[in-house]
Amino acid sequence: MTLLFKKGSLQDKLKAIALATYTHSRNLSLFVVTYKCLVGAQRWWQGKEGQLHSFLAACVGGWLVFGDNNHINSQINMYLLSRVLFGLSRLAVEKGYLPVTKRDPFPLFATLVWGLVLWLFEYHPHTLQPSLQSSMTYLYDDSNVWHDLSDFLVYNKKRT
Repeated sequence: MTLLFKKGSLQDKLKAIALATYTHSRNLSLFVVTYKCLVGAQRWWQGKEGQLHSFLAACVGGWLVFGDNNHINSQINMYLLSRVLFGLSRLAVEKGYLPVTKRDPFPLFATLVWGLVLWLFEYHPHTLQPSLQSSMTYLYDDSNVWHDLSDFLVYNKKRT
């Protein structure tokens, strides 16, 4: 995505990719160490491990490591949010809080997600994350103007 949508030279884009990869891997490793240490400390202190230990350790690790509002943490947190919502939905069905559906609910999910994201993009774009705004601008606005075949094959950006 960086190569396609980010502005700047190839060297700048490659540096951005390397920095993002480093930040992502560093944050994940710091989180794992923090989480494991806190779960271990709680187990040692109470003499057993409980579900709350995992939750509390992850909350503290999430706050310490992923609480800084930057583009890497934002991407990771949004990725996890989508997976958490799916998991909680399945758990709610498993526990009987939501009924088992006769039809696959995925088409409804896809309908709502795409309807909402395009509505936000068209009428409230400032609410979307900058990288999503950039991708959607390229796909839905910049694609309104075509100059030649290279726009289709390489990259279509409004020419000034």
